[in-house]
Amino acid sequence: MAVVERRLHPVTPLRRAWAPVAVVIGWAVHDPDQAQRQLTRLTTTTLLIALAVVVPAAALYGFLSWWFTHYAVTDTELRIRTGLVFRRTAHIRLERVQAIDVTQPLLARVAGVAKLRLDVIGAGKKDELAFLGEREARALRAELLARAAGFTPETAREVGEAPARELLRTPPRHLALSLVLTGATWGSLAAALVVPPVLWLATHSVWTVLASALPLLGAAGATSVGRFVAEYDWTVSESPDGLRIDHGLLDRTHETVPPGRVQTVRIVEPLLWRRRGWVRVELDVAGSANSVLVPVAPRELAEAVVARVLPGVVVPSAERVAGPWADPWARPPRRAGWCVPVWWRGHGLSVTDPVFAARRGLLHRRLELVPHAKVQSVRLTQGPWQRLWRLADVHVDTGADKTVTARLRDAREAAELLRAQAERSRTGRRTARPDRWMA
Repeated sequence: MAVVERRLHPVTPLRRAWAPVAVVIGWAVHDPDQAQRQLTRLTTTTLLIALAVVVPAAALYGFLSWWFTHYAVTDTELRIRTGLVFRRTAHIRLERVQAIDVTQPLLARVAGVAKLRLDVIGAGKKDELAFLGEREARALRAELLARAAGFTPETAREVGEAPARELLRTPPRHLALSLVLTGATWGSLAAALVVPPVLWLATHSVWTVLASALPLLGAAGATSVGRFVAEYDWTVSESPDGLRIDHGLLDRTHETVPPGRVQTVRIVEPLLWRRRGWVRVELDVAGSANSVLVPVAPRELAEAVVARVLPGVVVPSAERVAGPWADPWARPPRRAGWCVPVWWRGHGLSVTDPVFAARRGLLHRRLELVPHAKVQSVRLTQGPWQRLWRLADVHVDTGADKTVTARLRDAREAAELLRAQAERSRTGRRTARPDRWMA
C-alpha cells in the first residue's frame, strides 16, 4: 500500500513566521542599550524599508517551513519529516506510543485548529504535529491509538474515537476555594507584599525592588490564578484507551493517562482541606508529563478514580478497618522520636497484595501508592544516628525516576521488608496488566 504524505493546516505558516521576528526581539532584549542606539540612528524611510524586507522574509520562512513539513501513517509507524535547511525525519513506532494529547491554545481555538503531542516510550521529548484541523487531529489520534492497539489499518480508520464515560468533574467554585485554602497561595502572596517594602527601606533602589517584586508576584499568580486557569473545568472520563483528562479555561488540553504506565499515585491532603474532606491526586507516569489526575475532589470520589487507575487497590484508611482503635498503618516505633521529634508520628507504612503504600506529614499529608509490578529497585539506608536507635529507611524506586520512602522503620522490620518487597515486585510483574492500548 502506498504511503500518503500529508501537510499540516494552512494556518501553520503564521506560527512559523514568528521565528525571524523572535530573533530580532531576542537581540533587542539581550542588548537593549545597543538596540536603542541603533534604533535612534534609523530614519523613517530606513525603518519602512526594513519592515518591507523583514515582513516578507518572515512570511516566506513560515511558508517554506510549512511546505517542507509532511507526515504519513504507515502500517507500523508515524513518520514526521521537517526541516528547511537541515532535514529531519522522525520514525515513531506505533507500539511505542503511550499517550497522544490534543492541545488547543487560545488562538488555536479561535482558528479551529489543534496540536497533537505524542508521548513515546524512551523518547526524551514529545514529538508534535502543529497544527491540524480540530476534526483532523481527533480523527488522527483515534486512528493512531487504534493501530497501536493492534487494529488493522483499514479497521483503524473505521473505529473512530473510543466512547468515554464521565467519572468526575471539578466545579469551578470548588477549585477556586481550594486555592484560597492552600498555604502556598498565601505564602507566595505574603512574600510578594512583604519583601519589596523591606528591600526599599534597606536599599532605596527602585531596580532592586522591581527585580524582587516581579518574580514574587509571578509566583503568587502561578500558584493561584495560573492554576485556576490551567485546571478550570477539570473532567476525568473513562474510555477503552485509558482515562481522559480535559481541562483549561484559555488553552484547552485533552490528555490521556495510559493504561499500565502509572508508576505512582500520590494523594495529597492539605491541612485546610480536611474539614471539607477534599484531596488532590497526582501521578507519576513513565515518560509522560501528566502529573495531576484530580486537582480537588471529595475523598470518596478521588478514591473511586484511583481505583480505575490501579484496579483492585483499596486506599488504606482507618474507617475501613473494624474496631474503634483500628489503624491500617504500621507506625514507626516510639524511639523514632529521637531521630525526628514530633513529626515521626506522621509516618506510616501499609503493604497490601497490589501496592506498597507510604504516608508522611502531620499537617500536609501525603500518601504514595506504588504497584508492586512497577518497583524497579529496593534500597535500605541507615545513618549513624539511626543505627544508634536501631532504625532504617526503605526506599522503593519506580520507572518514572521517582522514589517512595518508608521512613524510620525498625531495623529488623526494614531488613525483612527489603527482602519481601523484592519478592513481591518479582512476582507482581508476572501478573501485571499489559501496557497496551484498549487491551
